[in-house]
Amino acid sequence: MASRARSAAAQPGASPLVAHADPKSQAAEAYRTLRTSIQFAGLDHKCRTVVVTSSSPGEGKSTTVANFGVVTAQAGQRVCVVDSDLRRPTLHRIFGLTNGRGLTTALLEGLPFTDVAQPTAVPNLFVLTSGALPPNPAELVGSQRMRECLDAATADFDLILLDSPPIVSVSDAIALSAIADGVILVIRVGKVPHEVVRRAVGQIEAVKGRILGVLMNSVNLRREGYYYDYYRYYHSYYHTGDGKKR
Repeated sequence: MASRARSAAAQPGASPLVAHADPKSQAAEAYRTLRTSIQFAGLDHKCRTVVVTSSSPGEGKSTTVANFGVVTAQAGQRVCVVDSDLRRPTLHRIFGLTNGRGLTTALLEGLPFTDVAQPTAVPNLFVLTSGALPPNPAELVGSQRMRECLDAATADFDLILLDSPPIVSVSDAIALSAIADGVILVIRVGKVPHEVVRRAVGQIEAVKGRILGVLMNSVNLRREGYYYDYYRYYHSYYHTGDGKKR
């Protein structure tokens, strides 16, 4: 569903925050669809803390969590995006923020997320970068302190999104899946074998993690046969008769 988002991010000089830079784009609309889907998934069990992960590196999870945070904040909710990938953090670069203090600071010094999270150019959206990288990432994100900090942060934010490392590579995402309200698994179509995805799902379910859904990235709509109708509908909805955007 986010093939357009990947294309936009891949162009020289284009911002990976397509939902903020081009809110009427098809990619931004796809992220809004994700937001709506998660809202409906939480009707019976409210989702305040959501882990976004993937089965392997390079599947677009960090871009997804950043844009998901943007569209949710645009809807008026107070959102904190947390870089809990304490091995290869990227959110500070996506949002153009410093990374001297962050999640590790909050955990080691016992500070609430609100004291360390940084505001962004998007109203209602805050980013808690990773901070200094620890020697024991899995133990830190799976600690009782992490659970307590997340619970406390739900009093300050409507939604907390956690960007985690790929689930098959390391155990960090598994630990987070066990304490969060839900998990979104990002899959880049054609990148990983089906058995690897099944293994990732099995690992989440083994710790009783709640999979809210699977986001399929880099889908070839032309190959799937409905690209033309989708594009025609989108174009007619967002453009006037003279070719201008509404």
